[in-house]
Amino acid sequence: MPRPPNPGRRPAHRPTGVSLARALSKLGYCSRAQAFDLVRAGRVRVNGAVRTDPEIRVQVDGDRFEVDGALVDGAAKVYLAVNKPRGLVTTAADEHGRETVFACLDDPSLPRVVPVGRLDRASEGLLLFTNDTRWADRILSPATHLPKTYHVQIDRVGDEPLLRAMVAGVQDAGEHLSARSATLLRAGGRNSWIEIVLGEGKNRHVRRLLTALGAGVLRLVRVSIGPLALGDLPKGAFRHLTTEQKAALDDAMGMSAD
Repeated sequence: MPRPPNPGRRPAHRPTGVSLARALSKLGYCSRAQAFDLVRAGRVRVNGAVRTDPEIRVQVDGDRFEVDGALVDGAAKVYLAVNKPRGLVTTAADEHGRETVFACLDDPSLPRVVPVGRLDRASEGLLLFTNDTRWADRILSPATHLPKTYHVQIDRVGDEPLLRAMVAGVQDAGEHLSARSATLLRAGGRNSWIEIVLGEGKNRHVRRLLTALGAGVLRLVRVSIGPLALGDLPKGAFRHLTTEQKAALDDAMGMSAD
């Protein structure tokens, strides 16, 4: 028989809001790691009171934040498309001193932004940046079913058996890797270009899938994310998304416009 409820037992308290360090990051002031240092140094006030615990729960939209006496106000939301060249790593700072994707963002007027997902060092093409963390999370969520399209040059002819095998998928390191679709774009005697569409992206998804099927990747270029195409954006350059482009992505994800 089910156990009767205990009238003296209270439900566990679940804190609301986000951590103070997370709030400063979401407002675009600094990274979460930098926020930890600022808070622990006693340089941050919340609603006029100094707070030294970076994990204290706060309300991003309801509380007042100051760093060194200056009000922290949320920066205007920014949405950028970058054509990532090969050879750059998708991180803010690389421990090995390699050049990062932030080399493409040469405008000092930009607020602090972060990449939405990543492309590995050898990959190229469309990479989004934003300071809107909620929007970035939606872009990356498998639940949105936002397709990502790649043009991939491989070291063999992309025949029908290979294309069908990519859609059927493989098991690799405990994960099922597959393509939503795979289409031959053009072929030479020793290599070919394939268009691959993913419904969700796991770490090095395309490269692992092709390697498991006996094909080596020569070039990998992401050409679109949902309805947003890379187009003629020069390599290493960035552009702001237009209102129409942002709205099309939101619509594809089932988000209402902000």
